[in-house]
Amino acid sequence: MILWSVIFHRRSRTKVEVPPQTRYNMPIEALYTVVPLIIVSVLFYFTARDESKLLALEDKPAHTINVVGYQWSWGFNYIEKVEGQPSAGSEIPKELASIPDRFREDFPEGAGGVHDVGVPGDRNPQNGNPGPTLWLPKGEKVRFVLTSRDVIHSFWVVPFLMKQDVIPGYTNAFEVTPNREGTFKGKCAELCGVDHSRMLFNVKVVSPERYQQHLKELAEKGQTGYVPAGIEQTDPARNAETNKL
Repeated sequence: MILWSVIFHRRSRTKVEVPPQTRYNMPIEALYTVVPLIIVSVLFYFTARDESKLLALEDKPAHTINVVGYQWSWGFNYIEKVEGQPSAGSEIPKELASIPDRFREDFPEGAGGVHDVGVPGDRNPQNGNPGPTLWLPKGEKVRFVLTSRDVIHSFWVVPFLMKQDVIPGYTNAFEVTPNREGTFKGKCAELCGVDHSRMLFNVKVVSPERYQQHLKELAEKGQTGYVPAGIEQTDPARNAETNKL
């Protein structure tokens, strides 16, 4: 296009007349107004349709894990009833008080829970990879409740093709059903400070039996209860719907 203009639309050295001007061409103006509008509308429709399906939450998922982002690593609160652990009663632990009611009402009643946390730069002794390891059971629905204790992070499990922001004072959530065992890599996908590049973690998908065994191992190591979930939301944002368009 540039070469065409240079060769065929050069200004003549002998002629100085103004080239033909096109003004108020309604068909052309309508075309470049309507066509982009149609393109954007189609893209918006498919985005809204698929996003609604991807972010839909079931009642009472099989497992709930509170993913806590902080500079510069991750904490995982497994909100579960662990075999051999006494019931925590009906009162919600203060560490989870920042999570909105609409998520907490789906927590298992009396779940004392266990937790795991990471430190930037540490390598996980189980696989040698940097960062803590998030364990998941194969073939069972898991809900991730995402909270932050400081700045905006982004929870990204690369093979899951799913990424969602972890925002202080705002709770996001999504669900997955892992269908293949293995160890996968995850990372923070939002620039969050000087050690952002070290904010890595692993995801280990195992059988449901091995998953329950891992929870008991955490309890035996004294990692019972929960780490603080994050910054508390204020009303009316606290119980606002976050997954509806």
